[in-house]
Order: sequence, then structure tokens, then C-alpha cells
Amino acid sequence: MPIYDYRCAGCRRRLSLLFQTFAAAEHATCPHCGSQDLARLVTRFSVGRSEDSRLDDLADPAAFGDLNENDPRSVARWARRMGDEFGEDLGDDYGEMVDQMEDGGFPDDDSGGSDDFD
Repeated sequence: MPIYDYRCAGCRRRLSLLFQTFAAAEHATCPHCGSQDLARLVTRFSVGRSEDSRLDDLADPAAFGDLNENDPRSVARWARRMGDEFGEDLGDDYGEMVDQMEDGGFPDDDSGGSDDFD
């Protein structure tokens, strides 16, 4: 069932309309003023990707271009990108680990951070 966004020429409102079929979208009517003078707007969309595709992107050497395994902040940036790529909640432990690396320390590092990488 498609959802289309329109701008109504009659009342100048922006509206989103859900249709049961694609053919029904040909006869769209503004629910506010009844006008059929609607301009379809370009809207965002997303493309579903398989887990294999996401893993392939993460394994691409270009994804490691700015990674310095000796710099916890660099590792933290990479870890955040990896977590965002999966789009799932990786748990509080993961977030705490990345936060600690952003502060300049590696996980299980009792130093609480370092200024060596500023």
C-alpha cells in the first residue's frame, strides 16, 4: 500500500495519503478542501539491505581508512559507525565501552583516559 505526500493547490496544505492500490493514487483528493489539484512531492525512502551486504561494507578496506588501533578515539569512531550500521541496540556495555574510548581510554584501562591523542 503506497503512501504519497502531496501539496494541495486549493488549501496549500502538505498531506500524506495512504492508498489501497497504486491505481487509487491517480484519483487523489484533498481531505481538507476536496480539491483534486494535488502536486505529488518527492519524499525520502529507504532501501533494505541484507546482513551480508552490511558486513561486506564493514569489511571494505576503505572503512578502515582513518582507523588507528593505538588511538582509542579512532577506535571509538569506528565502533560507533559499526554500531550504527547494524541499527540495533548493542546494549549498555557497548555504549559504555565506546564512551570510555571517546574519553581516551581503552576498555578495562584503569587510567580513565589519556591526553596522548589530542
